[in-house]
Amino acid sequence: MAYTYILTLHSYFAYIVLLVLIYAVFNALKGWKTNKAFFDMGKDLRLSLFALILSHLQLVIGLALYFVSPNGLNAIQKQGMGGLDSVARLLAVEHPFVNILAIVFITIGWSKHKKQMEAVKKFKTIGVFYAIGLILLLSRIPWSQWF
Repeated sequence: MAYTYILTLHSYFAYIVLLVLIYAVFNALKGWKTNKAFFDMGKDLRLSLFALILSHLQLVIGLALYFVSPNGLNAIQKQGMGGLDSVARLLAVEHPFVNILAIVFITIGWSKHKKQMEAVKKFKTIGVFYAIGLILLLSRIPWSQWF
């Protein structure tokens, strides 16, 4: 029962995370290209921070799912790495590893933007690192099971 609840939460929460992350990337890229002022206490900071928080929360939910799911660690323990087909490998290895890497890029972008003094550099840092994280996330979503 916990497995299905966590799986449902992880699946539906992913939509929210992706939408906010896409919005944060476009906001940062737009601010970078238009030399817009970065509002440290306004929309720009809050949007970037919200994307960071939601992506980390999704990671925690995903890690919980990894340990209770028959498609996560249990699949590796039962079948071994050599026994996984491409779908099982995606769920047990590629999806978790690449998504952790994506969250690392998003976190680096957030940390590095705080050290920048110019608005253009803040937007560029967030835009580039968040975009890399977004691309990595999109590359390892199990699309066939998601829709």
